[in-house]
Amino acid sequence: MAHAESEITIDRPATEVYAFLANGLNNPAWRRSVRSIALQSGAPGETGAVYSQTMTGPGGRSIQGDYRITASDPGRSLAFQVIAGPARPEGQYLLTESGDRTTVRFILDLKASGLMRVLDRFITKTMKAEVGQLQELKRVLEEA
Repeated sequence: MAHAESEITIDRPATEVYAFLANGLNNPAWRRSVRSIALQSGAPGETGAVYSQTMTGPGGRSIQGDYRITASDPGRSLAFQVIAGPARPEGQYLLTESGDRTTVRFILDLKASGLMRVLDRFITKTMKAEVGQLQELKRVLEEA
């Protein structure tokens, strides 16, 4: 299984961090790979909401990375499942508040099968780059 995770502390309350993460339309502000995104159904942050997302893939090609929110606990956690694209990991954001600071843990997991198993090392590297963008999330939220 491909796995990646990262953690960072942001000088903002958990409710504010959660609201930003739950609204997928904010993804381009802190995730370099997101070219475009639109809410397809549901409401931002609600379980079942679906986002259509175009991302930069290998060689700079566009790939789909649509996802569905699978669980939400405002101020505490947000989980999602990628439902379109070549790799379809599950992910979650876990938030822990301490005063006006929030520690965000971003986790991605992919159960590879078939050809994806051969690409496991490449997929893990890509996923590590994705969760590694938390530093940009911190910058965006703290400058707001």
